[in-house]
Amino acid sequence: MVKPNAEQMRTLAGFRDIVLQNMHALGIVGIEQRQALLEVPLGVLRSNATQRHGATRWRRLPSGDLELEVVDLHPNLLVNEWADYAHFVLFHEYLHALGYRQHNSAFRSLEALWPDGKGARRGREFTRSRRLARARWMWLCRKCGERYPRQKKGAGRYFCKTCNTALVDEAVQDIQ
Repeated sequence: MVKPNAEQMRTLAGFRDIVLQNMHALGIVGIEQRQALLEVPLGVLRSNATQRHGATRWRRLPSGDLELEVVDLHPNLLVNEWADYAHFVLFHEYLHALGYRQHNSAFRSLEALWPDGKGARRGREFTRSRRLARARWMWLCRKCGERYPRQKKGAGRYFCKTCNTALVDEAVQDIQ
């Protein structure tokens, strides 16, 4: 677990206030649930995460019960460019914190209530930006031009999702 710095904590607190205000307005939380979510510690994921944008972490008590430990967001979401998506991710994690632990139809129905549809749809864009930032290799398709950022060489073992042609490795520094 990574501890957020003071600036990250201020940003997380601001995001928390926006998300809880929306959840209350949507009728998802009442005053008691809102207060309980206010007390949930907020943290940040490791900055090298590419697939995970947020996490709700639980700890098992000796009794066997689960206790909410922390809700983490990716540190690269804590900037203005990604604020709309960060709000959605925090909303998603708070739904887990309310007890909707699985991504089932009840969870998805609540998730669909989020008022900013554009922000909610930015997950793939964020993943791509993180992959690009960490990429050391680009897997290129010589047939259709598709590019896949990766950290390791593919050595011709992988094929293009679009046209099923073998991908070629190119070092990122060669591309820039």
